[in-house]
Amino acid sequence: MIKVLLDSLRDLAPIIAVIAFFQIMVLQQPFPEPGKILIGLVCVVMGLALFVQGLNLSLFPVGEGLAEAFAKKGSVFWLIVFAFAWGFGTTVAEPALIAVAAEAAKVTALAGLIEDTETDKHTYATGLRYTVAVSVGLAIVVGVLRILKGWPIHWIIMSGYVAIVVLTQFAPREIIGVAYDSGGVTTSTITVPLVTALGIGLSSVIKGRNPMIDGFGLIAFASLFPIGFVLVYGMVV
Repeated sequence: MIKVLLDSLRDLAPIIAVIAFFQIMVLQQPFPEPGKILIGLVCVVMGLALFVQGLNLSLFPVGEGLAEAFAKKGSVFWLIVFAFAWGFGTTVAEPALIAVAAEAAKVTALAGLIEDTETDKHTYATGLRYTVAVSVGLAIVVGVLRILKGWPIHWIIMSGYVAIVVLTQFAPREIIGVAYDSGGVTTSTITVPLVTALGIGLSSVIKGRNPMIDGFGLIAFASLFPIGFVLVYGMVV
């Protein structure tokens, strides 16, 4: 555990150095409430260390194990259902998406595009979250099919971005930024490790698949699909 803590501190060292340099050398001001900042820094280091340890002990093994079990079971139908549920569930629970959806609802209400009531803002934010969750579920399904069928990833990615460029021309301007950000916030702390574990586990057990070549790429789909789905969501809502 000490090694994990030291690794976390090392990972955070560059951003700590940047903040300290600009605060002391450029702004030439002391840190406000240094005691609280130090306590917060310790909490961040410990939190990051525990999170990484949790990934290694549970999430990665569970994801890889489930993928291998479904592949060995030989049922493509249940593997597809599992892939969709896996992508949907991890995305709904994604903290970054929850925060962005809530902020988007506030800004949309201030712009007068929806009623400025808690009910309408909650409905808008929930609709945005579930739209992204469905899109990620379908993205993982496509990624699993790519691993099973051996489809080239670059053609899928290029086709997806062409479709997004076309949709962007017709979508309301107010939703475009939210849509493009949705792809980024979706692939965050919960989604990335679980989806990566699924891809690696599946490609490891399927004959003729290479985990290094076929196991990665699902995150790209999970970033791509939400953009198009949120653009359509904006045109509909």
